Amino acid sequence: MSEEAVHNGHGSTNPVEVMNDLLEKGSGQKPLFWRITALLGLLTVAGIVGFAIRLTSDGLGDTPKWGYHMALFALILTAVQGAPMVAIAPRIAKAHWRRSISRAAELFGLVGVVSFLIYIPLIWVLPSMTDGRRTLWFYGELNVPAYMPQIMATLVLVSLVVTGLSLLWVSARPDFAFLRDRSQGRRRKWYGRLAHGWIGSSQQWYWQKHRLGILGAFYFMMLVTVHFNVSVDFGMALVPGWIDALYPVTHAHSSLQAGVAITLVAMYVFYKWGPYKEYINFDQFWGLGKLLFALSLLWFWFWFSSFIIFWYGAKPSEEAILDLLMVGPYLPIFFVVFFLVFFIPLWAMIWNPLRRSVWGPVTIAISVLIATALDRIRVYVGAFSVSQHENKHQLDSIPDAVLPGLPDVLIWIGGIAACVLVYMLAARFIPPINIWEQKELKLYQVHKKFHRTEVQILGKPD
Repeated sequence: MSEEAVHNGHGSTNPVEVMNDLLEKGSGQKPLFWRITALLGLLTVAGIVGFAIRLTSDGLGDTPKWGYHMALFALILTAVQGAPMVAIAPRIAKAHWRRSISRAAELFGLVGVVSFLIYIPLIWVLPSMTDGRRTLWFYGELNVPAYMPQIMATLVLVSLVVTGLSLLWVSARPDFAFLRDRSQGRRRKWYGRLAHGWIGSSQQWYWQKHRLGILGAFYFMMLVTVHFNVSVDFGMALVPGWIDALYPVTHAHSSLQAGVAITLVAMYVFYKWGPYKEYINFDQFWGLGKLLFALSLLWFWFWFSSFIIFWYGAKPSEEAILDLLMVGPYLPIFFVVFFLVFFIPLWAMIWNPLRRSVWGPVTIAISVLIATALDRIRVYVGAFSVSQHENKHQLDSIPDAVLPGLPDVLIWIGGIAACVLVYMLAARFIPPINIWEQKELKLYQVHKKFHRTEVQILGKPD
């Protein structure tokens, strides 16, 4: 077999050889890995220090001071917890190319725990409905609790995190059994518990297939619900006059876009610095690149559909919303977001040398992630800055842009570092390439001579 064929995933045609190869790659000891882990741990501690400074200096009652903390939570919710959809949707469509990256996307479900920890202080930061602020909940008429927004947001977020963890466990259960059979001592004991009696019977495979479908559908439902609650109760409801029925869907769409982007970045790290070039190749970058391009175009449709209502209506309350979030103090951020999340993907992905490459989609993905971070700052820092506005129906004045302080910078550094740290540790102990799906692929895959070349023939499982 030629070297080119090996690098395109054709190096081994035996399912047992594939399993042994992936288990061997995942068991290597890399000192650089632990050095990076230690650095990320220190940065995470710095984030905890920043949170402690913010908590002791401002307390939980000064809502405008927590705008950047909220923006960080919204960013992690958008990017990290949207990533598992990259494994869910192509699996439902029975796309073979996603087999090498489905676990990379599912591992982000574990990082959702960090998102929930960052969310916890916001339960007390968000104002109660007793102060008369706008809300979707019928407070005072149906005996709804004063903290109903916090209660519902917490319930749906916990459901999303638990579903993400369940999805990862159900998907990785056969791999835990492989690791159980190849390990000794304490590792064998823990992998045995995670495998939970997996022996690979027909009934177990049937159980896993259908549970993955159910969990995937439930995860998507919870993802949309969480974005609805967060965007309304932690964003729109805090801004007098902000009434936009489309924004919660826009918020959820951004999660799909950023989820694809962060999976592309993680995939590139495994491809470039991990020993997985035989399994991650052009097909994966090409498939996710096209999906990211489509989602970037859809972003413009969502944004323009909301913008035109406010601009064309031109009521004082609507003009104030545009002034606060787009054409006022946050105009520079909005221009950068528009350029990075729409303009660059639009023009870059129509250029063949960039589109049909490995580095091109990754570059666009980084652009989208930066834009998502800036967009969450624009929306939530702006919303929190007017959360204590006296007029509950219209903004009378537009405050200046809120710049981050030292605690905000430390919290952002620590929060992002914590996400990377949890993901790296998870990828160290859970195979980042789905072993059982790679073995299954070999049963559907065959290479045959076609004239002067060799072609790959793939079968459908059903």
